[in-house]
Parts: sequence; C-alpha cells; structure tokens
Amino acid sequence: MNLKRTWLVVPAALALGLSACSGGNAGSSSSSQSGTVEATPDAIITVNGSEPQNPLLPGNTNEVGGGKLVDLLFAGLIYYDAKGEAHNDMAESIEPNEDSSVWTIKLKKGQKFSDGTEVKAHNFIEAWNKVTDPKSPMLNTNFFVPIEGTDKEGVGMLTGLKADEDDYGFTVTLKEPTSDFGLRLGYSAFYPLPDSTLENPEAGGEMPIANGPYKLKDENAWEHNSRIQLVANPDYKGERQPKNGGITVVFYASLDAAFADLQSGVLDVLDAIPDSAFSTYEGDLKGRSVNQPAAIFQSFAIPESLEHFSGEEGKLRREAISYAIDRETITKKVFQDTRTPAKDFSSPVIPGFMDSISGNDVLTYNPKKAKELWEKADAISPWSGKFTIAYNSDGGHQAWVDAATNSIKNALGIEAEGNPYPEFKSLRTDITNRTIKGAFRTGWQADYPSMLNFLSPIYATGAGSNDTDYSSKEFDGLLAQASSAPTVDEANEFLYKAQEVLLKDLPVIPLWYANVVGGWAEGVNNVTFDWHSVPVYTDITKN
Repeated sequence: MNLKRTWLVVPAALALGLSACSGGNAGSSSSSQSGTVEATPDAIITVNGSEPQNPLLPGNTNEVGGGKLVDLLFAGLIYYDAKGEAHNDMAESIEPNEDSSVWTIKLKKGQKFSDGTEVKAHNFIEAWNKVTDPKSPMLNTNFFVPIEGTDKEGVGMLTGLKADEDDYGFTVTLKEPTSDFGLRLGYSAFYPLPDSTLENPEAGGEMPIANGPYKLKDENAWEHNSRIQLVANPDYKGERQPKNGGITVVFYASLDAAFADLQSGVLDVLDAIPDSAFSTYEGDLKGRSVNQPAAIFQSFAIPESLEHFSGEEGKLRREAISYAIDRETITKKVFQDTRTPAKDFSSPVIPGFMDSISGNDVLTYNPKKAKELWEKADAISPWSGKFTIAYNSDGGHQAWVDAATNSIKNALGIEAEGNPYPEFKSLRTDITNRTIKGAFRTGWQADYPSMLNFLSPIYATGAGSNDTDYSSKEFDGLLAQASSAPTVDEANEFLYKAQEVLLKDLPVIPLWYANVVGGWAEGVNNVTFDWHSVPVYTDITKN
C-alpha cells in the first residue's frame, strides 16, 4: 500500500486502509434488534482495568492501565476509529508543506475542557513543552524528537512550535521531513492540558480536567487500587459522543476474578480472557465474545546490566534463549490459538508487515542450536545462577511464563522459572527504577498504526519505553532514515533493515502477536474491539 504524503492533509478523515477486522455490532442482542428491549442511554458501563502507574498526565503515561483512562478523558488533534482510520477531533485541519517539514494546524473553535475553559493552541504547545522540559522531562519525550528544539531523546524546549495570533492554530517545524508526523498526532503524548493543570500538574494528574468524551464523576471518582468512575462529558463536541452515561473502570487483581464477574453480570465488558478459560470462554459466553487480530506484540526483555548478558557472551545467550522457546507449542496449548508466533517486532495488522525479514530464523524453535550457542557463551564465562522472567500476577501471565521457562530449562539444561509480582504497578516500578533482578515480560500495544511506532519508542537510544537501555547507532540511523522517507512504503524498507539489527542484538525476545480476546455480559450491546484491542467504549450500551 502506498501512503502518499498528500494523504496526510487530514481535512476530514485520514484513511489508512488498516487490515485489522472490526467486530462491528457483534455485541448486539436479539432482543435489542427486535425492539422489545431498548438500551438505556444513561447506563453506566463497568469494565476491567488496572491501577495507573502514575498520575493521569497524558505526556507521562505509557502503560495500558493509565493509557486506557487518558484516552477516555482527553481528546487530541485527531483520533483513530475502530479500523485504525484517523479523523479530526480538536483539529479543523492538519496540513504539511511540500516536503512535510512544516505542519500547519488549525483548531475547531468552541471546544472546551470540563472546567469550561476553551481548548486553544497554547494548551497544546505548553502541554508538549511540559513533556520535553529539560528540568523535569516526562516519559513520552521520544515522540517529540522530530520537533525543532529537542535533543536526540526528545528533551528540550520546543522552539519549533509557534501559535497563531488568534491562538486557534499553530505551526510545527520539524528538524527534517517526517512523512507520518500527522498520523502520530492522535497518540496521548500530544493531548492538550487545561490552564489549571499547566499551572499545577500534580493536582491535574490526580484530578484530571477532561476535554474528551468522559470526565471524572466527582472529586472522589478515583479510588486508588479499586476503581475510577467516569461520566459522559457534556463539554465534548467531537465525533466520539458517548451512547452511555459513563464508564466505571474496576481495577482487578486477577483476570480470573474479572471473568467470574463477567459471567455473573457484575462486570459488563472484559478486554482480556484468563488463560484458564481459553478453551471454554466462547462456549461460556454464547456469542458474546471476540477473537480477532490486534496490533499487540509480546516479548520479554533481558537487560544488558544482568550478569552474563553483556558483550559477546550476552549476544550468544540471547540467541540461545530465543532458539530454546517452542513458540508454536505454547501458542497452541497455552493460548489455544489466540496468539500467533512472532516473525518480527511489529504486528501482522500493521501496513507493511513482512514475515520474512532476514535473520528471523532466530525466532524458531531449535534446541540443538540453542545448546550449541549456550556452550559457546560458557566458554567465555561459565553460566551460574537461575534464569527468571518477572511478570505481574494480575495479568494472566503465569501459564505462558511457566511454559517458556520450562522450554528454556529443557533445551539448555539450566534452572529457569517465573518471578511473579502481585500487580502490574509494582512490576513497572522496578523496571522503571532499574532495580529488577532478571528478565521481565514486555509488550507493545500500538499508539498509532505504523511500523515505526513498534520500533522507535522501545528501542531508540533514550526512548521513553526503552526499558533495557538498548542503544545502537546503526539502528538509530535507520530509524532516522525511515522517519524522513517521503512515503510509508519507502520508510518501511529502512524499518526492515532496522529489524535485522534487532534480530541480531535481541534487546527483547519476541514471542507472539496477541489477538484481542474478550467478552461482554448479557444485555450489553454494540461492543466493538478496535484495531489495537481496546473496546470502543463510547458505543457500548446496555438494556
């Protein structure tokens, strides 16, 4: 598919042609279709989630628990629909110059935050500068690397931003042509912040002032480690108008508990199925479930800081461990074909995906080769200790971690086992603080539908989600060439070469691509899971 530069003008909608299938109205019940029971438009929909790692500031949120919430509370310049197609939200138009090095953005007038203040250009410009502030940079600085004023990690005052005199538009000057920059603007790092949060980010993170489809119910809406209650935001005038009265996100300690609540009708929508129910959930839910491709890549990371995993020894051991994992058997027996063994570092639903990148044989099961490589590493420095993979117990990961470590143990003849954390937040804290003592589970749910998004935020030097501190000049150079390519197809050619570098270095061990598997309760209708596995919450209704 050729995505020409001129397609990125976004006057009304930006068609990406994403191949992910939408569930449509798969959740519509027969009673609703017959007209005997009507949906209640003010009904509150209960869904599963997890306690955010940080306060709800879009520029400082790069994990699923918080990301789900900021996407409901905030609206950016564009948004992505269920198929991954981009539509204007706060933006009236987004237009590049001839070589895509300068972007002119015009805002719709009359768009407001939930405190009644208007959304203007400075709310974007100052919010973005909060992310890249050299004194206290936030997690998502990497998304701002292309803009003039930042360093290679995206830190620095954004001199490339200039507001129009009327404050209803601004220009973005980039360091070099970037053909897909307009496509990136629907990601949460680019959301605006109201004046009150710009003045006091700490307070704004705990009590977000929304400009999206939902807002906090009241000052007690966020019950930490329990739930958060959102209600429809009457000040939001965009296309994503809620068809329900609100969303209550319940923070579950385990997917098994969430699935039990779904079956009993306590929970309305569940966006993941516990591995214990993979073989039975479709029968249990009787037509109220989904199993479809999504833009999700799963892996585990092995930091170079760990003993035996630096230099040539570490390279050999990473290759050995990758060859030692029987992905085909694990995806069939543990996941019941709700996962597909990985062939690269992206996702099959992303435009340009290729399953034959040079060097991806390292992702096949070959215990003989794994043992040979391990012995070569032992010749450099004999192995000692136990290989562990950390995971969060509240995410349904134990079964695959046990299977993967058993596969490693059997192939290499070493001790290997899982290292469970009670919940996602504590795992992420140790990863962020670099205090974790072994390998750890990782993954990526796409921010925007582009192969570049699967690579740059995770593996670029200094990137916000680069949890292993991986750094490669060759890889970074290929990313830069891809970013400045005039078309997506030309960019992808550089990204295939960048992935060849990753397949040699293996900063993470690719495992599989995840389908979105989820379900909904009886009487809940219009449930659609989008291109990157998230329910389209605004469309959900119930009787």
